[in-house]
Amino acid sequence: MSDTETTSTPSDTASRTFYHGTKADLKPGDVLQGGYSSNYTERRSPWIYFSETVFAATWGAELAKGEGPGRIYVVEPTGPFMDDPNVTDRKFPGNPTKSYRSREPLRVVGEYLDWQGHSPEEIQAMKDFIKDKEPIDD
Repeated sequence: MSDTETTSTPSDTASRTFYHGTKADLKPGDVLQGGYSSNYTERRSPWIYFSETVFAATWGAELAKGEGPGRIYVVEPTGPFMDDPNVTDRKFPGNPTKSYRSREPLRVVGEYLDWQGHSPEEIQAMKDFIKDKEPIDD
């Protein structure tokens, strides 16, 4: 992380809710961490990604690798985090998706059940759009 990037810490998050979309079957207290291949590439990423919007987490749940249904979890960061440069400024000016990443784990607080997925056609269109994109993993 460069000195010019803004980081946030868990103490900055008291009134905020964060979400992570995946296909993993988790329970409160479990942790999610980087070091695994992302939903978008086989390359291992040192980052774990999350968002303050259910919309962004929905894409994570739907695009996640693995079997089973997509799931969205309410999570809390355990360490510093920053805006996700894969969508911030690169695709959308500022951070309208409120998407973040951290090298520190996220703790699962609970599962968020009140979400609606995209159509199979929308999911395939997104998969086609991202298939050759490499994430920013510096």
